[in-house]
Amino acid sequence: MTILAVGFLVLDGVLLLLAGLWSHRWGPFLGGATCLAGAAGVGWLWRRHQRQVADLAAARQAVKAEVLALRALVRGERPE
Repeated sequence: MTILAVGFLVLDGVLLLLAGLWSHRWGPFLGGATCLAGAAGVGWLWRRHQRQVADLAAARQAVKAEVLALRALVRGERPE
């Protein structure tokens, strides 16, 4: 869904930039620049979110391994 949103923002931005350049008006040109900046922002925030999700998954795995080691220790087994 994020890729679709970025794709539409880029398409709108390019088309508005071209419309602004061809018509020599600032409105569409600024709208296109805003759409392209928004697409860049969405892409950056999506990558940041993906990194945070990966960090959380790694932390969850580490906690799970610690819990299993503690359970083995409580049972008197040798931890792995």
